[in-house]
Amino acid sequence: MKLHDLKPQEGSKKDRKRVGRGIAAGQGRTAGRGQKGQGARSGGGTRLYHQGGNLPFYRRLPFVRGKGFSSLHRITYNEVNLDQLESFPAGSEVTPETLAETRLLRNPQNPVVILGRGNINTALKLHVHRITKNAQMKVEAAGGSVEVIKF
Repeated sequence: MKLHDLKPQEGSKKDRKRVGRGIAAGQGRTAGRGQKGQGARSGGGTRLYHQGGNLPFYRRLPFVRGKGFSSLHRITYNEVNLDQLESFPAGSEVTPETLAETRLLRNPQNPVVILGRGNINTALKLHVHRITKNAQMKVEAAGGSVEVIKF
């Protein structure tokens, strides 16, 4: 086989449709543009997202979504509950880095918040970005300490 013997696969290449070449050609006279109107004219048609006088879809979205819009500055926290901290030995320091090593964080770039579900019996030193009052009371009752660090 030589280069001049190469041919495309049968049926893979189609000729483009030539419109406006007479009635017998199948796409003559109006050439698939219908009768008169905006779409039949040269340069006609509507802009992208045009909906014929309705409020456009992209402008309806904030109302459909609920109350207003989502804040661009919203902080998404990694939520960790007290019952997830039972695996740590007594007296150990719990930081975002140690939580990331134990695979308790969804996204290590986000700050950490400790929530109060469950009980804790071991004294831990917590260094987190946020903690609920209930969780802080339980940690201090178990003999641990809490330090809130800046994000």
